[in-house]
Amino acid sequence: GPVGRRRARVFARRNLTLVAGSAVLLLLALSAVAAPLWTSRDPQAMSPSVRLKAPSAERPFGTDHFGRDVFTRTLHGGRISLRVGVIVALLALTFGTAIGLVSGYYRTLDTVVMRVVDGLMAIPSILLALALMALVRASVETVIAALVVPEIPRVVRVVRAQVLTLREQTMVEGARAIGAGTARVLLRYILPALVA
Repeated sequence: GPVGRRRARVFARRNLTLVAGSAVLLLLALSAVAAPLWTSRDPQAMSPSVRLKAPSAERPFGTDHFGRDVFTRTLHGGRISLRVGVIVALLALTFGTAIGLVSGYYRTLDTVVMRVVDGLMAIPSILLALALMALVRASVETVIAALVVPEIPRVVRVVRAQVLTLREQTMVEGARAIGAGTARVLLRYILPALVA
């Protein structure tokens, strides 16, 4: 209704940078997803006769030194980047949350898990990614794994710190007192509080 629209306008005025950034990100994501609708060219197709051409109406970003259409390659490359980014974020969040929950709840595991996490965080993420890429063949899956591994420890540390606080709260103590199992305590009480 009118109240909702007024609130949206006020929010947009107060957070202009956030709104502009979100709009640009949305436009980039939609462009990547709808890449086949924007251009029918093959991003790998080479045409040596038109190499290094300047931008034009036919080829908005011009061509590279192999005669490939840069606009087409940008859109299709954006699809891969978007897929990798979303998968890396989901995997790092899932594994990091699971490890952080268990580590923060069980004091016996906490020391071991945190030493491993500290060890992984001591290695620069770019070196860890390069080492992983050198061990296995190059592919999108390898890139995802190389980006996920350095991100998991960061999530683990944040989740663990919150779990250490939440496990001492009255709701958790009450759940334990009425005989709730560990899985129920973690999933029914700690995880929702953690997400909030």
